[in-house]
Amino acid sequence: MQIVILAAGQGKRMNSRLPKVLQPLAGQSLLGHVLQTSRALAPQALCVVYGHGGDQVRAALDAPDLRWAEQTQQLGTGHAVQQAMPALAGEGSVLVLYGDVPLIRTQTLRELLNAAGDSRVALLTVTLDEPAGYGRILRDAAGKVLAIVEEKDADAGQKAIREVNTGILCAPAHLLCDWLARLRNDNAQGEYYLTDVIGMAVGDGVEVVARQPAQAWEVLGVNNKAQLAELERVHQANLARELLEAGVTLRDPTRIDIRGELVCGRDVEIDVGCVFEGRVTLADGVKVGAHSVLRDVRVGEGTEIKPFCHFDGAEIGAGGVLGPYARLRPGTVLAEDVHVGNFVELKNAQVAAHSKANHLAYVGDATVGSRVNIGAGVITCNYDGANKHRTVIGDDAFIGSDCQLVAPVTVGAGATLGAGTTLTQDAPVEALTLSRTRQLSITGWQRPVKKPKA
Repeated sequence: MQIVILAAGQGKRMNSRLPKVLQPLAGQSLLGHVLQTSRALAPQALCVVYGHGGDQVRAALDAPDLRWAEQTQQLGTGHAVQQAMPALAGEGSVLVLYGDVPLIRTQTLRELLNAAGDSRVALLTVTLDEPAGYGRILRDAAGKVLAIVEEKDADAGQKAIREVNTGILCAPAHLLCDWLARLRNDNAQGEYYLTDVIGMAVGDGVEVVARQPAQAWEVLGVNNKAQLAELERVHQANLARELLEAGVTLRDPTRIDIRGELVCGRDVEIDVGCVFEGRVTLADGVKVGAHSVLRDVRVGEGTEIKPFCHFDGAEIGAGGVLGPYARLRPGTVLAEDVHVGNFVELKNAQVAAHSKANHLAYVGDATVGSRVNIGAGVITCNYDGANKHRTVIGDDAFIGSDCQLVAPVTVGAGATLGAGTTLTQDAPVEALTLSRTRQLSITGWQRPVKKPKA
């Protein structure tokens, strides 16, 4: 079995510089969704027909398993498939898919392939209450498929038919190649219709069978931003339903966005407005507060993430308490029972068990030991304007409020930094280190008075 994906459309109604098939849905391009589904079928060959914005499309999605065929002129779907045939073998079957129909399910396509077998043409159709704009399926009195008529070529009786063509079909490669060569463009749009091969198949005595998807949304295409938004909500609702069925608690299933892969353990709770990007793993008992954004994050068992947190490329141990308004940047690794409070930012920092930074701190390029307390207003000064330097804080150290640790510097185990210290040299083990000017009070001092306006 070989797959052809038609992805040459310009997508003028998107009003975007980005080609239509690269428009994002749930964090992945439309064409990316179709490619993912296609690869799950393990085809012998996978060919993408590209046209408008072809350089962008290839740059974004090129891979060793892809073959590319350019359609320089948009002369219809039949013409598009013609461009792909030289890249395919002349035996086996060919499955035709569309780069702007992103939600087609693998199971639906497997059923279509089984229906086609080795010698039949299998056509995916759908019955719609409002079929306007689609090609209609023509059947004989016995219910056998005879042909497809495009709406612009249909008469009033044919337009009343509610069973429509999705464009997705599977056919024997050698027969499809012959039918494509016989296509004509003497129709209302002056195009070479792929749908005409159905009538040719019937005329040649090849059986045509039809199958329908479980849900109509599987075959919905995207032509504008409104349709893209509608499919986004459909897809997110499907993902939310899967999470609920797996035992995840969603405070409001309509207010979650998964733009990648979200893996959840048992008894996970997710509040409203959360966004998950890349690959996110939430272990048993994790709670995610409202309006948090997690990208490429692993969260350990029982950790509580309070509202309005932003985590990116971080690994969080079990039993932690983070937020609200905490930010973890790439390279951050937190061990068990670490507390990161409001308006605390960590970047490329490794923090051992039972340490805490509860408010208003920046810890970057640092190694922090166990049971360390980092006070409010603490900064690791890791950047000298050209290079990054590392700060090391030993076990049981206490960093007082409003300290600046000018890296590279080491704070010994059990050391204490007094509030307001600017540390430029290593702090000894078990010692108190201070760097403060002497406090001075001036009696009789008068504040400046604002001069009256002239």
